[in-house]
Amino acid sequence: MQGLYLVTDRELCGKRPLEEVVLMAVRGGVSCVQIREKKLPLNLFIEQAKKIKGLIKPFNIPLIINDSVDVALAVGADGVHVGQSDMPFIEVRRLMGPEAIIGLSVETWEDVEKAQDLDADYLGVSPVFDTPTKTDTKYAWGLDGLSRIKAFSRHKLVAIGGINMKNAAAVIRAGADSIAVVSAICAAPDPYEAALELKQLIEKT
Repeated sequence: MQGLYLVTDRELCGKRPLEEVVLMAVRGGVSCVQIREKKLPLNLFIEQAKKIKGLIKPFNIPLIINDSVDVALAVGADGVHVGQSDMPFIEVRRLMGPEAIIGLSVETWEDVEKAQDLDADYLGVSPVFDTPTKTDTKYAWGLDGLSRIKAFSRHKLVAIGGINMKNAAAVIRAGADSIAVVSAICAAPDPYEAALELKQLIEKT
């Protein structure tokens, strides 16, 4: 996992349809799209994921589903991202298969140590900074925490939580292989420009 990783939030998109924001972000240079839907009923979540999959397929951008293995399987997503309180990682891998991209959030040092034995494709370091878009976490890792994980872990690291143009370079330097953003793109006046600027910043760092 490398580059700019978009995690969606329909409410932050304001009056813009989510599909439009995703398409603008992809054209701006995101390398991965994760659909995160906490409130949609299952049938609408599947419908939404199918639409996004169709949109990003021509760009060869992988579609990751947050939390819901059933939705990922239903739409043939490229992967799924799970947290510590979701389905156990080993079960996720068994259901999704060896080729699927599976990310695992780590919120404590114990999570990081346990993940060493798992064939996760990446660890979601969550959150790096405190953020209003994700409040069900234990504490923020900070740049020092991210660096500590980088020095220990054998996995690729996707940093998420409060990352924007002002701090993205520091996050990369601290060890992130990829940065995941929500509001920095979804709530941006121009999601295309926001994605382009973040992508260029990652490439320069």
